[in-house]
Amino acid sequence: MPLTKDTLLNLNSKLLSEKERIEGELNCITKPSLSSNRETIFNEIGTDEDENATEVEEYTDNLAIENTLEKQLEEINAALIRIKQNSYGKCEICGSDINIERLKAYPSARKCTLC
Repeated sequence: MPLTKDTLLNLNSKLLSEKERIEGELNCITKPSLSSNRETIFNEIGTDEDENATEVEEYTDNLAIENTLEKQLEEINAALIRIKQNSYGKCEICGSDINIERLKAYPSARKCTLC
């Protein structure tokens, strides 16, 4: 069953809100970089071995979070593009409609539950 215009607008709004939230979280743990889109940041707390270990741990944690958030952001951006191209809500594998409940729970879904 095709998505109604209201449902599509609601899902688009949900995707935009989630995009804004993720970008805010990324801005807390990254900074712009010339060589890539973002660079993970950490607090420089000192020069002794224990302080350096804490810095490395924070950097590692932030890097993992950054990777997860960037992947989510890519999925959201791809869903927003599919909305603009009128291909949103169709399974990329079999072409059938993605269940509306799945899209409400996971608006950036690319596949139906069978695929």
